[in-house]
Amino acid sequence: MNPKWRLAVFLLACLVVAPGVVGLALHMPRFGAPVLALGDAINAQGTAQRHVSNMVSAVNFDYRGFDTLGEEFMLLCAVTGTVVLLRGARGEALDARPGIVPGRPILPRSEAVTLVARVFAPLIILFGVYVAAHAMTTPGGGFQGGVIVASGLLLVFLGDGYQTWRALVKSRVLDACEGGGAALYALCGFAGMCLRLPFLSNVLPLGTAKEVFSGGLMLLENLGVTLAVGGGFSLIFLEFLEETRARKPDEPK
Repeated sequence: MNPKWRLAVFLLACLVVAPGVVGLALHMPRFGAPVLALGDAINAQGTAQRHVSNMVSAVNFDYRGFDTLGEEFMLLCAVTGTVVLLRGARGEALDARPGIVPGRPILPRSEAVTLVARVFAPLIILFGVYVAAHAMTTPGGGFQGGVIVASGLLLVFLGDGYQTWRALVKSRVLDACEGGGAALYALCGFAGMCLRLPFLSNVLPLGTAKEVFSGGLMLLENLGVTLAVGGGFSLIFLEFLEETRARKPDEPK
């Protein structure tokens, strides 16, 4: 498609979308008007209905849990596409060494960097588990906790280098976490259907409000999100860092 046709298609799309944009702008609340009516309603009733004090988790895993399932599978598709694209052309070898660009010096890591990474990596991973585990009581949850755990794993690479990091981080484990977490969330929805209830109905005891193990089925959904997000981001880190490894002589380019 030449530039003229591209411009024509763009202008046509603008004409189609413009009425909706104008209509939305005209119906927006005036400046300063209260716009949190739905949020106020959930804050007022959420604790009594779902026995959780973190209303964000209540919305994510219950009131609009089906939307979160869609977000979960969007991440699964994105990670799968990245893995297929990179791993399909590169292959995978656990005993490979990192690639070296000719003429570019590789400076050794200082002992201070290694020490800091070794100290903070487990602390960051533990903090990520804490954030995910307290999703029903304090701000946090599987999305935030999973990303923090993946960042802690990446810190191992920054502190100890490729070989140590690659020996600890196994792609098959991360594959299982990513796919298994998404599957667990979906199975939580089917659990209610097996009892002739709507999809993602909360079929477990809700527990006591302001306690870690409260919220019923939301605990399992949060666990699925934690596994999927932590495994997915770690898997993406792995695939990009694998691109730096040197190929063996008999491997295709």
